Amino acid sequence: MSEKTALVTGAARGIGLATTKLFMEQGWRVAMVDRDGEALAAAAAGLNEASPFEYDVSMPEQVDEMAQEVRKGFGRIDAVVNNAGVADFGPIEETGFDRWRRIMATNLDGVFLVSQACIPALRETRGALVNIASISGLRASTLRVAYGTSKAAVIQLTKQQAAELGEYGIRANCVCPGPVRTKLAMAVHTPDIIASYHDAIPLNRYGSEREIAEVITFLCSDRASYVTGQIIASDGGFESTGVGLPALRG
Repeated sequence: MSEKTALVTGAARGIGLATTKLFMEQGWRVAMVDRDGEALAAAAAGLNEASPFEYDVSMPEQVDEMAQEVRKGFGRIDAVVNNAGVADFGPIEETGFDRWRRIMATNLDGVFLVSQACIPALRETRGALVNIASISGLRASTLRVAYGTSKAAVIQLTKQQAAELGEYGIRANCVCPGPVRTKLAMAVHTPDIIASYHDAIPLNRYGSEREIAEVITFLCSDRASYVTGQIIASDGGFESTGVGLPALRG
């Protein structure tokens, strides 16, 4: 087994859990971070090369403690995957400031706080940052005033990180997933929405959590040693078409 360690936030489910498992297949150890302690414990059960860390990435004090505990437990951090996020959609006029701040606190503040707390460890390993944004950060869509804006800000933050941290050998890249076939998405997407997505995506299907994880782990690997400051849409071609989805307005 490699001594390399990845820290993955939002690791209790979805893309974060799929990324954790793929890292382990590739010989990495993983620090699984999530604020849902019960779900995190269940996800980490039986994963011998992963350890759960229950913390809220939107809380500065918790993030500082988390970074220290992960470094103490594993001795090093070679990659940080900022995956934790809140998906909350609604019309502009119904988005109160409390709702706006709740989304920003996790989706944007969390990425900033975790990245900053882990810079000392990443400088030692000349490691990698991978921030998870969204196709909604690349192009506007209905009901996503807070969510889309938070993800667009993550894209810019990634570029800033690449520009400023490159001198330490730290690479920073961003992955923008398109529609992904998660349990949550399938539970809330109506048949009309699913059909509209299939019609709008050149590959005519949703992506899988594993497919997104493949891109993430590649960007953390030595195979991407000269890749930094890049924004990669893993979306089946959805962003390239620029087609809106009227079915989402209902």
